[in-house]
Amino acid sequence: QLQLVESGGGLVQPGGSLRLSCVASGFTSEHYHIAWFRQAPGKEREGVSVISKTGVITNYADSVKGRCTISRYNAKNPVWLDTVWLEVNSLKPEDTGVYYCAATTSNKNAYYNLIASAYPYWGQGTQVTVSS
Repeated sequence: QLQLVESGGGLVQPGGSLRLSCVASGFTSEHYHIAWFRQAPGKEREGVSVISKTGVITNYADSVKGRCTISRYNAKNPVWLDTVWLEVNSLKPEDTGVYYCAATTSNKNAYYNLIASAYPYWGQGTQVTVSS
């Protein structure tokens, strides 16, 4: 069973940066496309960024484009373990929310377009608060 664990959230001042990590484990045959979503209080969950299973393809929401970089490292030895990082710069108060990583093996466009329903696996989330 795939497990996703996020870390790296916290309180950051406006204009600051943070780097979130998502570790995927519990799989043995195929890497996953992994995305970051976020949800602010009282708002819908929105896609932030996605990276394909090989790391070749990435996509970003307009709200973070130019301020955000997603990257990954895939390990197979001794165990299959994928780590995905999301670095966000020039943080704004509107970046506040719970950040979730999500995974899928589906190659349909929905994964690239950050459609939440395309992702069957989700982590527990990490809180990011941007405030002075």
